[in-house]
Amino acid sequence: MSASADPKSDSYDSQVDSYRGEPGRTPAARRGRSGARGRKRGNDEGSVYQRQDGRWVAAIRDVNGRRVYRYARTRAEAAAKLTLALKATADGLALPSEQQTVSEFLTAWLEESARRTLRPSTYRSYRQIVRDHIVPEVGNVRLARLTPQQVQRLINHRLEAGLSPQSVLYIRGVLRRALNEALRWGLVARNVATLVQPPRVQRFEISALDTEQAQRLLTAIRGDRLEALYSVALAIGLRQGEALGLRWRDVDLVGGVLRVRHALQRVDGNLVLIEPKTTRSRRTIQLPALAVDALREHRERQDGERAVVGESWEDHDFVFTSQLGRPLDGATVTHRFQKLLAAAGLPRQRFHDLRHGCATLLLAQGVSPRVVMDVLGHSAITLTLNTYSHVVPALQTEAARRMDAALGWQSGARPQGAGH
Repeated sequence: MSASADPKSDSYDSQVDSYRGEPGRTPAARRGRSGARGRKRGNDEGSVYQRQDGRWVAAIRDVNGRRVYRYARTRAEAAAKLTLALKATADGLALPSEQQTVSEFLTAWLEESARRTLRPSTYRSYRQIVRDHIVPEVGNVRLARLTPQQVQRLINHRLEAGLSPQSVLYIRGVLRRALNEALRWGLVARNVATLVQPPRVQRFEISALDTEQAQRLLTAIRGDRLEALYSVALAIGLRQGEALGLRWRDVDLVGGVLRVRHALQRVDGNLVLIEPKTTRSRRTIQLPALAVDALREHRERQDGERAVVGESWEDHDFVFTSQLGRPLDGATVTHRFQKLLAAAGLPRQRFHDLRHGCATLLLAQGVSPRVVMDVLGHSAITLTLNTYSHVVPALQTEAARRMDAALGWQSGARPQGAGH
């Protein structure tokens, strides 16, 4: 931030301090623009005026009482800069620097804010997005001068480079989140990322097992040492990290209840327990008998494995482990799962598709979307409904059938000549 005086300001200081208005306007007119009572601004309220060379200036005294100037091409731009400066002064903060680039801001934002608030995997993803896509395009632009046109160009260039619309939408989302922080910090007057046209994203086609396929899967995994892992994931829709992060202290087989408290994730090469994805992801789920029976058998199998290896067993209380008690890696689990699917003649699935299968099966059985939302740990019911909208037509048909049954109505039972 440059705090030096305006080189042409000497001739303006007196008139700015006297009426805080635009040169060339009469005092009466200027008082009229100030409000019905013609109140002039105090010395700590700043001013906006136009220089002889045509540039607009926002002038304000900083927290140390020193006059500081911000230059702009238009009155509106100068007014916006004055607003930011006034907010900073009111908060007792130093005035935001106009020299800070987008790259400098994003670096500070990642380290000072994002790292503390995001899950490790999300933070790494944000950092890669900033490094590979945002900084090369607009990193050298001054943050305060970033325009919607520049952000739109960033989006267009990423699409032209071959990135999917979903990936480009994610890039825009990262920039939008960062600029929201800049807005709260008083570094920008508006979030320009919200003003651009996002790429059109085609709805992802969910691949979920139907009832017959789900039953075939349960038959195919019978006896596998990770049978309970796949059964529980299908029965209650756990995310892979949630399932692999389960500990026996989170499972009550007598009460038939499971508590999701952590997720297992690889961070800097190590598997660690982290907080769940969202606040609603921390949840308590009533287990169906299928899951309770599978977990009981799994614990007996695990006790046998512990007895075989003796002191080599690493006891971390995890429900699903290697044969030495170590936590399981997600990629290994998915690879094993796909082999089981192939052996059963079922279509290729991601582990996460078991979660989709759970939701689809519950909704198809007429379970309330609100209940499905709670089971899955979705942050909002709209997410549940939008994600599984393919099930809605069948639900509407079933709802119509149930309404007829509730009212005791049979097709064709309406008397002839009844009211229209």
